[in-house]
Amino acid sequence: MAKVGENLFDGEAASITLPGTEGVFQVLAHHEAFISELKKGEMRITSPDEEMRRVMLPQGGIAEVSHNQVTVLL
Repeated sequence: MAKVGENLFDGEAASITLPGTEGVFQVLAHHEAFISELKKGEMRITSPDEEMRRVMLPQGGIAEVSHNQVTVLL
């Protein structure tokens, strides 16, 4: 996950839950590729060992899912 001038998270995740403009959605391993607009809200990252990290998105952005990775740009 990146914000201009800083990297907020870089690592492996079992799942990621994001606040899309059309509703909250979850991405798991090998998810179909897509791009979605994000709104302000909470992103939840669950690690492979089931630890959950919460990150507040202070503004909208874009999520891209492709090649078994998620890129979030704010």
